[in-house]
Amino acid sequence: MKQLAICVSLCSILSTVATADVGVGAKPLPGAEVIIDGSREMLDQKWTYWEGPRFASSLPIKWKIVDDPVEGGTCLMTDDPVAAGGKYGTADIVTKKPYRDFRLHVEFLITKLGGNSGVYLQNRFEIQVLDGDKTKHGMGAVINETESPYHAYNGVGKWNAYDITFRAARFEDGKMVQKPLVSMYFNGKKVHENVEINKVWGGPNSGVDGGNNNGFGITDTPQGLKLQCEGHDVRYRNTWIKELDLKEANTNFNEDE
Repeated sequence: MKQLAICVSLCSILSTVATADVGVGAKPLPGAEVIIDGSREMLDQKWTYWEGPRFASSLPIKWKIVDDPVEGGTCLMTDDPVAAGGKYGTADIVTKKPYRDFRLHVEFLITKLGGNSGVYLQNRFEIQVLDGDKTKHGMGAVINETESPYHAYNGVGKWNAYDITFRAARFEDGKMVQKPLVSMYFNGKKVHENVEINKVWGGPNSGVDGGNNNGFGITDTPQGLKLQCEGHDVRYRNTWIKELDLKEANTNFNEDE
C-alpha cells in the first residue's frame, strides 16, 4: 500500500509538472515574447490592423485598454465601432511580426452571453472564441475541423486560457506536402492533439488565403497572430508566444520545445 501511495504521488507530481506551463495565469516560457501585457504601449508597439478586403478602421488601433474586472490590473478589449453587428475583418488586429511554428498562450474573458471573437494562427486558422456554441463552429474548436471542447470552458465573466502548439504547413517545390497541425490545452485540459487543418475557412474577409482557391490555396508564408473583433466585449491579457522549429509532424507539448 505504501508503494502504491508513492506511485500515485509521483504520478500526480509528474502530471502537474507536464502541465505547469498551461492554464490561466501561466507565465511565459524561457525565450517567449510577451505580446499582450495590458498596456497601450505594447499594443501599439507589437500590433496593427489587418488590412484585409473588409477593413474599415484606421490607426491608431481603436481597441481599448480597460480594467480587468476579475483580478484587477488592465487588459485589452475588442472594441471598435466599425465591427458592430459581427462584421469580422473590419477591425481585426494582427501582430506586426510573422510566425511559422510556435507555442502560444492567450487568455480571454467574455463579458456577456454570446460574446464572439477568435484567435487566428498565422492569420489563417481560427481557434474559435464564442460563448454558447458547442458545435464545430463553437468555443475552442479548430473551426470546422473539430467539435467544440465546451466542457473545458470556464464561462462568461471568467478568464480562460488557450495553450497552443502550431506546426505550419510544409512545402516542397511550391507544393504543400504536409498540412498544418495544431495541439491545444484549454484551461489546462488537453482538448486537441495533432489536428490536421485542411483549409482556411471563412472566405477572404476571415484571413490570409481565405479567398485563394476557396481557402485550399494555402501559401508558404509566415503570418502574424490575429485577434478578431466582432463588435463584442471580449478581453485579452497575458498573451505570449515562443517561436519553434518543429522538425517532425508532431505538436505534442513538452516534447519538441
